[in-house]
Amino acid sequence: MLSEHCPEHFELARKNTPLQKMPRLSRELGVEIFFKRDDLTGSELSGNKIRKLEFLLADARAKGADTVITCGGAQSNHCRATAIAAVRCSMQATVLLRTEDPAQPPATTGNILLDKLVGAEIVWITPQEYQDIDRIFQRESDRLAGSGRIPCIIPEGGSNHIGCWGYITALREIREDLSREGITDPAGTTVLSATGSGGTTAGLVLGTKLLDLDVDVAGVNVCDDADYFKNKVSAICRDFSRSYGRDIPVCRDEIRIIDGYVGRGYARSRPEELRAIQALARLEGVILDPVYTGKAFYGLQCELKKDRNRFGTRIVFIHTGGIFGLFPCAAQFEELF
Repeated sequence: MLSEHCPEHFELARKNTPLQKMPRLSRELGVEIFFKRDDLTGSELSGNKIRKLEFLLADARAKGADTVITCGGAQSNHCRATAIAAVRCSMQATVLLRTEDPAQPPATTGNILLDKLVGAEIVWITPQEYQDIDRIFQRESDRLAGSGRIPCIIPEGGSNHIGCWGYITALREIREDLSREGITDPAGTTVLSATGSGGTTAGLVLGTKLLDLDVDVAGVNVCDDADYFKNKVSAICRDFSRSYGRDIPVCRDEIRIIDGYVGRGYARSRPEELRAIQALARLEGVILDPVYTGKAFYGLQCELKKDRNRFGTRIVFIHTGGIFGLFPCAAQFEELF
């Protein structure tokens, strides 16, 4: 049983999130579509990152840490969730946020505001420094240790063999959700999400094998490219097998990444992506974010318009949250109204 191998974790997320049918969207795109509402895992802690952090923070605490260090873009959902979850676990957080000019960081809006509200230490770094993030992690870890702290590093997006447990267990939820919908044979279903650091996709891929669940998994990459994420997800799966003594073969070629929708780049939106977010909000009353779910949904929409059978007879789109990232984009949306 999966529960026999699941490591210790904190209970931080509001799990058993709804599986919501999208009737009007389904009619429009010609395929049955559900949204797994992981934007509802909490208010401050909303989104997919908290599922991973339940395991990662428990691991940090088991190692005796009192401070966690992580990294991301300026409006990182993961860093915001880490900062808030750390407080709930009686720890502190240092977040390394990427910006073009650390001397003139972005305004205190969205996730940055929340980081500061809960007292996270923000260290601004350049995109060039971010390319050497392991060295920056070590530098900050040494600095904190030198001041008497006990730091533990959490990788970008919480994406490693520990964090991926969050979406192994989420896939078990999805299986139960589908059963409640009367779908006892999920064959022909694709579980699709945004892929920004690889951990959610890795957890879903591993979950299909651990649960012997006959669904496909696909990720729409919002940065980098398909080769990068196939390598990243493969590496996480290998680390998982080694760490937990499980022989779970994951072939690189079976990792399905839908490329071509990065657009202007990570956290940079095109008008057509924002229009897709607006159209869904007006069609189904569901709000996506511009960094992750908006790009992934735009990719899903485009692929289905080319071939409505692209993802089988049924799609479960994981709404991974990120609503706070909308607010810094208010001016861009204003142009659409």
